[in-house]
Amino acid sequence: MKLTIREAQQEDALVCGEICFTAFKTVANNHNFPEDFPNTEVATNMLTGLITHPGFYGVLAELDGAIVGSNFLDERTSIAGVGPITISTGLQKQNIGKELMVSVIDRAKEKGFAGIRLLQAAYNNSSLSLYAKLGFNVQASFAVMQGPPISCKIEGYTVRPALQEDMDACNAVCEDVHGHDRAGELSDALQQGTAMLVEHDHQIVGYSTGMAYFGHSVAKSNEALKAMISAVDQFQGTGILVPIANHDLFRWCLKNKLRVVHVMNLMSIGLYNQPKGSYMASIIY
Repeated sequence: MKLTIREAQQEDALVCGEICFTAFKTVANNHNFPEDFPNTEVATNMLTGLITHPGFYGVLAELDGAIVGSNFLDERTSIAGVGPITISTGLQKQNIGKELMVSVIDRAKEKGFAGIRLLQAAYNNSSLSLYAKLGFNVQASFAVMQGPPISCKIEGYTVRPALQEDMDACNAVCEDVHGHDRAGELSDALQQGTAMLVEHDHQIVGYSTGMAYFGHSVAKSNEALKAMISAVDQFQGTGILVPIANHDLFRWCLKNKLRVVHVMNLMSIGLYNQPKGSYMASIIY
C-alpha cells in the first residue's frame, strides 16, 4: 500500500479528530489510565484550531488515499513543539508514526528552529522508543496533576490577569528561566484572556498562559508559582504538568490534595537549557 504525507487542510479536521480521539482512548485504556479527550468533538475542535492557526504546521498520512494519522508542529517561538501525533488503531507498527515524525522534524530543521521538544506519556513504551531512535533525549519528567482548587494565600505575592503592556516583562522572566521566550504562546493567551501574572515587591516575577494541559508557567521562585496555582478555581482539562524534580513544588501540590494522573517525559532535540527558576510545562513542551 502507498503511504503519502501531505499538509493538513481544514476539511481534514473531522477525520483527523476521530482518529485522534480513538487513538488516545485506545492507548490510555490499554494501560488503564484516564482518557485525554471526553469525546470526538473535543478532539476535532482542538485539531481544527491547530490546522487553522497560522502558528502551527500540520501534516497527515494517507494510506492508499485514506487518512490514517496526523501530526503537528508548534512554530510560534524559537523552540518548535511537536504534537499531538496520532495514528489509526491497528496501524501503529507500519512506520506511519515514524514518517509523520520525520516530516515535522525535517520541517523544524528547514525553518531553523534552535530546538524541537515534545511531551511523551511515560506509560507508552512504543512512542518513547520511537522518539529516542529519532534523536530525542529525555530531559525531565512531569506529573500530570489534577484535583480541587488550592485556595491559600502566598504572603507577599499578588496575582492578576496579564495585560498586553505586561508582555515584555513576562517574556523577560521566561528568558531568565529558560534562556528563550515563549512570546507566541503568551500572545495567544493574552488574546484569549487566559494569561495571568504574579507580582512581588511591585515587580512581575512570573506568568502563566493558563493552569491547564495546554498552558505553561514560569516564575522566579516556587513561591511565585504557588501563588498562581493557588489563584485559580479549577485546573482545566487533564491537569497541570508539575516537574517531579522540583521536590518542594511537587510535595506542596500533593499536600494540597492534587493527585498524580500519570507521568510524562519532556524530550528534546537541539537547544535545551536547564531551567534556572520555577516552571511548569504545557502538553506541547
